[in-house]
Amino acid sequence: MQHNIFTTMRSLKFPEGCKGTQVYAINPTGGEGGGGGGCGGKVGEKFLQHLQDLRANSIRTKSSRNSHPPTNQTTRTNVPVESLLPAGFPTVDLMEPQIEPCLKSVDFVESLAAVYKKVEDSSQFEKSERILEQCAVFKGLCDPKLFRNSLRGARQHAVDVHSKVVLASWLRFERREDELIGLSAMDCCGRNLECPRACLVPGYDPESVNDPCVCSRGELEGGVLMGDGGECSTSDIDEVGGGGDDDDDDDCDMSFCIGDDEIRGVRYNVASLSRPFRAMLYGEFKESRRETINFSQNGISAEGMRAAMIFSRTKRLGSFELKIVLELLSLANRFCCEELKSACDAHLASLVCDMEEAMMLIEYGLEEGAYLLVAACLQVILRELPFSMHNPYVMKLFCGSEGRERLASVGHASFLLYYFLSQIAMEEEMKSNNTVMLLERLGECATEDWQKQLACHQLGVVMLERTEYKDAQKWFEEAVEAGHIYSSVGVARAKYNRGHKYSAYKMMNSLISDHTPVGWMYQERSIYCTGKEKMMDLNTATELDPTLSFPYKCRAVLLVQENKLEPAISELNKIVGFKVSPDCLELRAWISIVLEDYEGALRDVRALLTLDPNYMMFYGKKHGDQLVELLRPLVQQYSQPDCWMQLYDRWSSVDDIGSLAVVHQMLANDPRKSLLWFRQSLLLLRLNCQKAAMRSLRLARNYSTSDHEKLVYEGWILYDTGHREEALSKAEQSISIQRSFEAFFLKAYALADSSLDPESSKYVIQLLEEALRCPSDGLRKGQALNNLGSVYVDCEKFDLAAGCYMSALEIKHTRAHQGLARVYHLKNQRKAAYDEMTKLIEKANNNASAYEKRSEYCDRDMAKSDLSTATQLDPLRTYPYRYRAAVLMDDHKEAEAIRELARVIAFKPDLQLLHLRAAFYDSMGDTSCTLRDCEAALCLDPNHTGTIELYKRARERGNEPEK
Repeated sequence: MQHNIFTTMRSLKFPEGCKGTQVYAINPTGGEGGGGGGCGGKVGEKFLQHLQDLRANSIRTKSSRNSHPPTNQTTRTNVPVESLLPAGFPTVDLMEPQIEPCLKSVDFVESLAAVYKKVEDSSQFEKSERILEQCAVFKGLCDPKLFRNSLRGARQHAVDVHSKVVLASWLRFERREDELIGLSAMDCCGRNLECPRACLVPGYDPESVNDPCVCSRGELEGGVLMGDGGECSTSDIDEVGGGGDDDDDDDCDMSFCIGDDEIRGVRYNVASLSRPFRAMLYGEFKESRRETINFSQNGISAEGMRAAMIFSRTKRLGSFELKIVLELLSLANRFCCEELKSACDAHLASLVCDMEEAMMLIEYGLEEGAYLLVAACLQVILRELPFSMHNPYVMKLFCGSEGRERLASVGHASFLLYYFLSQIAMEEEMKSNNTVMLLERLGECATEDWQKQLACHQLGVVMLERTEYKDAQKWFEEAVEAGHIYSSVGVARAKYNRGHKYSAYKMMNSLISDHTPVGWMYQERSIYCTGKEKMMDLNTATELDPTLSFPYKCRAVLLVQENKLEPAISELNKIVGFKVSPDCLELRAWISIVLEDYEGALRDVRALLTLDPNYMMFYGKKHGDQLVELLRPLVQQYSQPDCWMQLYDRWSSVDDIGSLAVVHQMLANDPRKSLLWFRQSLLLLRLNCQKAAMRSLRLARNYSTSDHEKLVYEGWILYDTGHREEALSKAEQSISIQRSFEAFFLKAYALADSSLDPESSKYVIQLLEEALRCPSDGLRKGQALNNLGSVYVDCEKFDLAAGCYMSALEIKHTRAHQGLARVYHLKNQRKAAYDEMTKLIEKANNNASAYEKRSEYCDRDMAKSDLSTATQLDPLRTYPYRYRAAVLMDDHKEAEAIRELARVIAFKPDLQLLHLRAAFYDSMGDTSCTLRDCEAALCLDPNHTGTIELYKRARERGNEPEK
């Protein structure tokens, strides 16, 4: 019987303390290898021999791409195996899929429909909180734009200052403006939505959030926001600043003595400050009969009392010193002077502009119950995140129960606040004590079921990461009890890690039996079984949800264990082709190293480092950058000009991962090249890696050497986070400084992101033509020509469009084949269109979209074949499902059409898919399902006209009395 390397390794006995995961890192000399520990040298030699045998019996992977000859080719260096593979081969046991730290439903469509109805049925005072629940639901989706749009909706409908401050700070954090060099935390974006001053104004005005704020209109003098909307009068400033002249002696009828100072005033004015003062001055107290009142024991200085006298007359605060206003605030609290307190609160809030002032004044605000002052300090702290989390005082205030109670006493402890803080803490350091404490505070603030579910589930996730399995199980069980079924996965995982494998398996069995099965259920159950049963669960998980990466990784590792390395690579290629993630790239690189395909391995490591620059490979044993340095001597080396040619080749062949790797290499040679960071961001956006793309854009902006270039990158950041008007403004500012390709292109791109009328189309054409007149490289000019062709097609100028596409193809912009095919099709040249798309399929490395588009230019049978191929290559593309469902409906196979759509909606609740299924249900007379799908679709986009009309008709029909 033949044994593979893993069979042999499992049969070996090792001294206690030498873990299985360390076996493969043993040093052949018997010394302390990269993680091997104190196992004998013979074992290490046997492993290395098996590894060499495995390599010799494997078919080497060769790159099929044409490449330019390198300027310098280094001699291949012998690199010790243990340095490349410090953890040996990957094992399934150490590849548990992460439990998602968000709300996750067994029926996502029902959840979307339910939250939509909650938002629609809520009053204006509840709407913001209901939309926050929608945010929590969207957090579990792969599209961050949905979450940001929902967050903007919550801010739009916020009523109180606290909510406005937290939501505006969260929106700012989503753009990570803290990483933009030269920007202050309190810089204003120009709109009320995020303006730090506008956030300190209470009230409900959802229509004003997108208006220019007072900062941008220049209506704010000296950065001071007056509490009563007024301005400081010159006379008030003169009175206080000049040494404190009292009220005119003719009007004064009383005085306060403080030490040796006598402060004259008008009894009626002072009495108007509060009921206690009125009672003292006009009631049954002896002070009411005295002209002079001793006020020395009331904790206010003569200067402070003089300021109070001025306020009693003017009802305004002048240019008082900070300590005077603080005294007035204390006096207002002691004597219940609400108007004075409100004025002091607003005045002090207007002074908080940076972290130093916030740290100094927040204590006063908490002690004196100054709502606006604490809000202003809180705003600075939140807009300084994540850096402010390193401030011990801030963490003490936020993390401790006492701090939460102090914040609650002034109206600033909320589920919203701790939801924001805990999300950042989990991103920064999942396992930290601060993260745990913030989540505990989140749970204390939870009042609704969904809030309790979220807080308990996230605490379970964090405890699981900290390997505190008993606590993790407790929190997951509380989440399940609150109604979060997905937390059952956490309970099972905690039990499994505590040694109760069969109990975990039974739990997942029960979950699959009790609910309509979804992919993650089978994925989880596969962890607790072996052999054929494991493979069946993995395959079912992929069938139900092809976006789950764990089944592909697990199958790949099982193939590696059978010495089937190339099939293992092919298995990973399936998911990497439509969903790029660091873990899948790491595993593919890992297997490529075993195959001695060092070029492929280096490509994948470079690509994953663009997604996560701090990625630790091989179970955290080696930083990605270290592996790059080890692999570099084993592959061809290219100069920067050679890299540009390589980039053109990969861009032309639509090899986005290869392009990412080349850009990463170029940035290693020239890390401050903003143009390269920008190119990287474009590639990442194409791969739908938005978080990494935004990071690259921010670096492009930071490394810009000119103002006009910096404005363009700021514009792209704004555009990609949903601020279209602000992006246009940045483009115009850039053009006013210097005409450049990127500024004109940005403006044209942003303008084209709407329904274009003929006049607008003309303007976009002019902008793109201006862009093409400016210097740029072929990669970008190809894109501009492609976009220009699309606008010409929309204007029915087909010859001009064809000219643009052909020019783009001349400079290797391969995607232009698709535009040219569209032109041929519109000219009724269907065969030419089909042939053009065939050329794209032959050239493109990633060609799912090409198969999808070609299906439009052939007969039904060929179209079905192309669309089937498109779905296999990229199951996230929705058009093939919609087409197949429409064909089934035409053939009167309604149930099959519904199943076709349900198959994809289960893992991708897409607006168009939901709308189409709602229309199908409507045609079948199923009103309840029509309403549900319409509500789910409108949750994703409340302004979708077609769905609104369908929903209205279905509701009217549902309200008709039965005959």
